[in-house]
Amino acid sequence: MNLFLNSGQLASTLHLPRAHSDLPNPSPVTAVILIDSDGNRLFAKYYQPAHQDPKGPAQFKHPFQTLKEQRAFEMGIWEKTRRATGDILLFSQHLVLYKASIDLTFFVIGPEGENELMLQSVLSAYYDAVSLLLRHQVEKRAILENLDLVVLALDETVDNGIILETDAVAIASRVSRPKPDAGVNLSDITINEQTIMQAFSTVRDKMAQRILS
Repeated sequence: MNLFLNSGQLASTLHLPRAHSDLPNPSPVTAVILIDSDGNRLFAKYYQPAHQDPKGPAQFKHPFQTLKEQRAFEMGIWEKTRRATGDILLFSQHLVLYKASIDLTFFVIGPEGENELMLQSVLSAYYDAVSLLLRHQVEKRAILENLDLVVLALDETVDNGIILETDAVAIASRVSRPKPDAGVNLSDITINEQTIMQAFSTVRDKMAQRILS
């Protein structure tokens, strides 16, 4: 695994004791973001720790409260990773794990000092679940055409920053629509409904002809 780290940041990545180890982190995942090859956001979800005490530790409050702050952060990580060959870096006091696929990149963001193996398991599970749902066509067009499945898969993986599931097959099975061919494309459902209606109309017309003849 390639790391883009400076000497001052290396300790947290090597799992050395953290400064506030006595304070549990209520939200290991700060955000999950999908960005296309031009730096445009396809989908992003930022998490605020649940039941957070306003007087609590500042490190539990992510700084991306406005769209402007979120887009600035997204452009920053896109610029840092678009020519990189690794899969992890530290940026703006956050641990960034990423995985590229054709014309987009998946990002999972966590607090600096978070366990990168845990975040990597989230990234792998989510990416693999989306790949299963999209029949291994993980590209911008397929993502946009099946955005509801992509969002639902994330909700099955992470809830309010808390990791729920890291088994890609389990995630995909909860999201995919039950059909004989195990397909998940919305257009398939539309075609099937139209086919049923056309068949019904044909039977109705034939019955009417028999009655009139």
